[in-house]
Amino acid sequence: MHTRAASWLRHRLGRAVVLSYALALILPSPGLWLRHPHPLPSSHLTLHTPALLLSLVLFSAGLQVPVRALGSLLRHPKALLAGLVLHLVIPLAVVPLVAVLLRRTPDTDGGSGLLTAMILVVAMPVAAGATVWTGKGEGDQPTMVGLVLASTLLSPLTTPMLLATLSPLLSGGYAHTITGAGRLAGSGVALTSVVLPCAAGLLGALVLPARPLGRLVTTVAPAALAGSLVLTYTNASGALGSVLTRPRPLLFAAALGVAALVCLLSFTLGRTAARLLRLEAGAASALTLACGMNNSSASAVLITTSLPDKPHLLLPVLAYGLLQKTAANRIVTRSRPAPLAASA
Repeated sequence: MHTRAASWLRHRLGRAVVLSYALALILPSPGLWLRHPHPLPSSHLTLHTPALLLSLVLFSAGLQVPVRALGSLLRHPKALLAGLVLHLVIPLAVVPLVAVLLRRTPDTDGGSGLLTAMILVVAMPVAAGATVWTGKGEGDQPTMVGLVLASTLLSPLTTPMLLATLSPLLSGGYAHTITGAGRLAGSGVALTSVVLPCAAGLLGALVLPARPLGRLVTTVAPAALAGSLVLTYTNASGALGSVLTRPRPLLFAAALGVAALVCLLSFTLGRTAARLLRLEAGAASALTLACGMNNSSASAVLITTSLPDKPHLLLPVLAYGLLQKTAANRIVTRSRPAPLAASA
């Protein structure tokens, strides 16, 4: 069903993501322009490019889910339920450990700034981009789409709850700020940019005949892959552009170290759970990715809104975004089934 272009890009997705971050570092101006709303001429509508690209990625993911497999997912929901439970358990296990380690640093606020950024990452729903990596690794797409949808639907309840539970670990006014961010996250804005386009794709897969559906997928799939890379570049442009104009090597190193630790622990716990549950390879890959891949774009929005005077806190969020994509590339490359040997 996939075009040659989509297949070519999918197999080079890891390198393409790194290039997107490099481009955001060297040439952030177009990405900054894309981040801003743009009124459409001769209308009262406003174009929000990141939301549009995210919708395209989710519509493509829903369109490519075998609808019959959704029934199997409901009959055997072990991976789905495990992913939702771990989505709540992992932040409560990882963040206190990181808080203890940061208190041993010479930072005057005990690392509360970095910890705030990490809390805002791990409390977010499963990243929509995880569906792209599941497709690259030929993993269990129904399970992954189910985890993205379910975690997003529950996020107006789970995100404020996690932020409120973890806020006592913070000092210097960050606890009050993160509570306010929880109220903003609980507004459910993500539902329109995640659930609706994904549901539209699932509906298309359900009602369209095979031939029109195939033609639609061959058009949408490569566009969604390209859109996910543009979205990565756009999200990275805001903070990475400031690295060159106002370099802060120690902050950058600390942000990278904290993000790497949280990312490693999240993926490790997801992989361990998949082994303990004895999930088959596709579902195990989906569960591992869901545990380590959080919606860092939503975290960046919350930081920009709640802490506009602290743009440097975007650095650990963007570092986590790059690291989770790097880890996802490694996971799906290992889990992808090897091609059959050619017969003699």
